[in-house]
Amino acid sequence: MVLMITSSFTSETTGAFTFGNYHEIFTNPFYYQAFLNSGMISIFSSIVGLALAIIVSCALTNLPEKIQDKLTVYINVAANFAGVPLAFAFIILIGNSGALRLFFEGMNFPLLEGFNLYSWQGLALTYLYFQIPLGILFIYPSLKKIKKEWKEAAFILGASNWVYWRKIGLPNIMPSIAGTFVIMYANGMGTYETAYALTGSNVNLITIRIAALVSGDIYARPIIGSTLAVVFALIMIVILILSQTMLRRVRRDLA
Repeated sequence: MVLMITSSFTSETTGAFTFGNYHEIFTNPFYYQAFLNSGMISIFSSIVGLALAIIVSCALTNLPEKIQDKLTVYINVAANFAGVPLAFAFIILIGNSGALRLFFEGMNFPLLEGFNLYSWQGLALTYLYFQIPLGILFIYPSLKKIKKEWKEAAFILGASNWVYWRKIGLPNIMPSIAGTFVIMYANGMGTYETAYALTGSNVNLITIRIAALVSGDIYARPIIGSTLAVVFALIMIVILILSQTMLRRVRRDLA
């Protein structure tokens, strides 16, 4: 970390102290696009993944305890199945010559017609694959803590299902939802292997850009890579601080 920070203030040509590296990344639209693309795919996968995780978690709590325990094991495996193996699995299934694509084409059922795995479509799908199980692992325990007596009491007092969730259910799990969203967003922002294995450098993401500058297909610029990494780390720190502030406010309002 110290070397990365000191390198970000070092001139590539003279080795002297400089702010020129930061001036370059803040004025270069290519680097700005990398931050924007990473933020967009992370926000999309976090919002959609969190919504689906809440739905699945609610359904999971209504199942028998033994089935819940078995399903959470598989969900845990799915949440940790990422990187190059995940990209390879999707390529085998729904790539240009994937098994599912060939199967449906052989049945004259164009289910995947127009879908391109090696583009934003593929990234969105693969991100959701590991984001949804991750969200379930955090949301499910919070839903388990909601007592059935609360719902029964609300219904006895004339509340509908919508009123119950709006007034009682959601406020009690809101800190967990907010914290899970931040974790999923950070997870999406930091994803590198899956995105690179699927798209290479075709999609300009900040993690891919940092890796390209450090290793360099043509020539390496590790100092600029360190500068991008420092800015990336600062963005994540600010997000975490804001999330913790928001969570404290939510808990104080609930109290």
